[in-house]
Amino acid sequence: MARGGVLMVQGTASSAGKSLLVTGLCRVFTRRGLRVAPFKAQNMSNNAAVVPGGGEIGRAQYVQALAARALPRVEMNPVLLKPEGNLRSQVVVLGRPVGTLHAAAYQEAKAHIWQDVTAALDGLRAEFDLVIIEGAGSPAEINLKARDISNMRVARYADAPVLIVGDIDRGGVFAHLYGTYHLLEPEEQGLVKGFVINKLRGDPSLLEPGLRDIERLTGVPVVGVVPWVREPGIAEEDSVALDRRKDEHGPFRGVDVAVIRLPRIANFDDFDPLEREPDVRVRYVEHPRQLGEPDLAVLPGTKATRDDLAWLRASGLAEALGRLRAAGTPVLGICGGFQMLGATIEDPLGVEGEPGTAEGLGWLACRTRFAPGKVTRSSRVRLAGGPGLLEGCGGIHAEGYEIHAGLTEVARPAAWTEADEPIGALSADGMVFGWYVHGGFASRAFRTRLLENVARLRGKPFAPGSDDDADAAFDRLADVLESSLDIERIADWALGGRV
Repeated sequence: MARGGVLMVQGTASSAGKSLLVTGLCRVFTRRGLRVAPFKAQNMSNNAAVVPGGGEIGRAQYVQALAARALPRVEMNPVLLKPEGNLRSQVVVLGRPVGTLHAAAYQEAKAHIWQDVTAALDGLRAEFDLVIIEGAGSPAEINLKARDISNMRVARYADAPVLIVGDIDRGGVFAHLYGTYHLLEPEEQGLVKGFVINKLRGDPSLLEPGLRDIERLTGVPVVGVVPWVREPGIAEEDSVALDRRKDEHGPFRGVDVAVIRLPRIANFDDFDPLEREPDVRVRYVEHPRQLGEPDLAVLPGTKATRDDLAWLRASGLAEALGRLRAAGTPVLGICGGFQMLGATIEDPLGVEGEPGTAEGLGWLACRTRFAPGKVTRSSRVRLAGGPGLLEGCGGIHAEGYEIHAGLTEVARPAAWTEADEPIGALSADGMVFGWYVHGGFASRAFRTRLLENVARLRGKPFAPGSDDDADAAFDRLADVLESSLDIERIADWALGGRV
């Protein structure tokens, strides 16, 4: 049986730009008429998405599939680790949770999981012309190499040509490339075909001496210098990306949105559509002193609702939010944040740790109870009208997806699924709204009306910006890569001259 070509993108470190590069390359080769699929053997991220059929994969692989104009599927990310704290993660294999394991136990489980990884990759290669594989972290983590299922073990299995990406914005990029290469085994070095320098903000001609020297020192050519790019619509994979956001906590003319950066924040790309609005500022808050007087406070999703609720109280942010709420600041909760806004969170079987019940903030008339199992599905949601945040929202529909444990009993539903299941709640005064929907802000009608309501309530200006098309963003990213990488050389490595 003929198998599709492969190309692997590895990095000198986390957040070197692997995900963005794979996304762009998926679109580059798709535009050349190839059937392309992304693949990442193991992803550690609480940014997850739901594929058709209900399985979970990393949000980055979901977006990469869209860039390749392919239907997202669980084989594109066969292993997803969702950190829960205390060195434990929920392990999702082929889209379905198989349990929560501590780090040491997961290392032992990898021997069995490897079979799922190779079967998924083989299946994609049998169906697609090209599979673009993303590594995880760095291939030179010598303390982890013996049990690697993400980097060079995958490259060796697939006999994949490897590009190693370095982040010049951090500094020391040539040392990172040199050190990574020389910590690899000779067999692994033979798979490394090219280096890519990423996130350049300056003049590429200044790099010329270094480009020549790194090739002389390693025998590996630099096949491109990619400028700094942050395209809207292309999700960040790791919450470490939030560390690079501007720390803007001063006065702002438009709608100021403060998102509480919970320790186990999940699906923070929910807020990307807000960041693209010119009259909106989104900032992430970890301390009460940063909170200020926002126009909208948001409790986002989390992988550990009760633990992060306890942190919210211990940090003083719960008390600070309470003062804002009393003063008339609107509050919105998504998924785990929605659960926190209710009266209680019951976990009698210890689904999220030790069994017990936590008292919620009590700002919404709802109660959550955890039980074995998990809701993972795409949702089309019908909103109710109401005062405050949902004024004029009656009849508006929003598209999104759900990923949550626990079911919430809602006294006054404010949103329903197509099956007429309650999925959100609104306070009596309309100033607190919560729902289970991730990705809802991508629905323009809902986003615009909600922000108009916030602006009206707070006396702030707001005019909706243009609705930037995510597909156009993929093309812009592909254009950047076409102009900065030696695509023909890369194509020859991946496809042996078949394109």
